[in-house]
Amino acid sequence: MTETAGLRAEVADDGVATLTIARPEKRNAFTAAMWSAFPGVLAPLAADPRVRVLLVTGEGGTFSAGADIAELSETYSDPARADAFHGTVVAAEEALAAFPRPTLAVVRGSCVGGGCQLAVACDLRFAEPGARFGITPAKLGVVYSSVPTARLTRLVGPARAKYLLYSAELVSAARAEAWGLVDEVADDVDARAREFARILASRSPQTLGAAKAVVDAAATGGDAQAAVEPWERRSRVGPDVREGLAAFLEGRQPHFTP
Repeated sequence: MTETAGLRAEVADDGVATLTIARPEKRNAFTAAMWSAFPGVLAPLAADPRVRVLLVTGEGGTFSAGADIAELSETYSDPARADAFHGTVVAAEEALAAFPRPTLAVVRGSCVGGGCQLAVACDLRFAEPGARFGITPAKLGVVYSSVPTARLTRLVGPARAKYLLYSAELVSAARAEAWGLVDEVADDVDARAREFARILASRSPQTLGAAKAVVDAAATGGDAQAAVEPWERRSRVGPDVREGLAAFLEGRQPHFTP
């Protein structure tokens, strides 16, 4: 287990890694130091062949209240400092979006502002029934960066993105699920998310990697064929297909290598 600047990362024996936002005394609000550290915390997890799936969650009863507003007030006292801060936040989001294995946000309580930005950057979002989601810069006069705004729009559509951004209101887990902002709501969200993560960890890393590359390329207007080609070439010589087909014919569970 490693812990840096309010972020804790650990890898379980089942191949499921967990990155925990660990500042519960401030409802897991992000400081500039936490945003800066985020890509560096992700990097060794991305490079670790044991990691099949990444869960992102918050310590205690809150996912994240977003940016630390007291610190943000100081940041906005200088335009250059504000520019640098927004760049740092976007870099953290982009590092999470680019993580090479499936990522699941596990949401309890509030998932607001930058916290919601990180949840949206995950591949999937699981929430408890009492979770609340919101993007609140309109309450602060802050102009949200283009990268998270575009990502939110791709996920929920233009009208619902505008609803969230215009109103700065929090929406329930049930409404978030209906809008596509949440993929599953569960009473014991931690147990359900880990159960689902273990299912993904048992699947072919090659197939999941290819699916992530192609879907992300298609969603952002990239070249889906170019995204899948290296995975296709790898699949012709790699062991996953042989193991998957053999396991099916033999009536057993496949054992895919990292």
